[in-house]
Amino acid sequence: MQLLAVAPLTAAFRWAPESVREASARARDALARGTPYEPKQFTTHEWETVRVLVDLIIPKDERSGSATEAGVPEFMDFMLGDDPELQTPVRGGLAWLDHECDDRYGKTFTACTVAERGALLDAVAWPAKAKPEHAAGVEFFNRFRDLTAAGFFSSRMGVQDLRYVGNTFVSEWKGCPPEALAKLGVSY
Repeated sequence: MQLLAVAPLTAAFRWAPESVREASARARDALARGTPYEPKQFTTHEWETVRVLVDLIIPKDERSGSATEAGVPEFMDFMLGDDPELQTPVRGGLAWLDHECDDRYGKTFTACTVAERGALLDAVAWPAKAKPEHAAGVEFFNRFRDLTAAGFFSSRMGVQDLRYVGNTFVSEWKGCPPEALAKLGVSY
């Protein structure tokens, strides 16, 4: 399976930064309590599918945990409640995944093997390579990947993964570090 790259966030989602902070805080609280989160917008089957799919998009690696560990499914559940216009494209896309898997393999997305899931996602994750008949899947996956990235990179884990330190005091600006200039192939 090809590596699923996280695409830049697009204007496809219209939410206020306060909503993102609130969703991240709610997800963090549920994880801290150690109690199972009860989804409010997703069915049990959709919830299972969301949890599998977000971890395929942002898996655990040597630098950080997975999207599920960062609370991305909880973030998505909040966002679907906060912006009802997301419900149809996200829930419809999850249904599309199951329908496509049923056509290909005779089972749901979550019941598929890792290789079967990978084959389906490879068919929709790369828009330039996707077949026209997969247009609905491409649109869903792009939107879902963006929402996954928004949830992950607005979480504590995602911010740490970026190694973002925030606004820090610099007593003397010495310019861009030499290794960064060399990597970019530029100089002062």
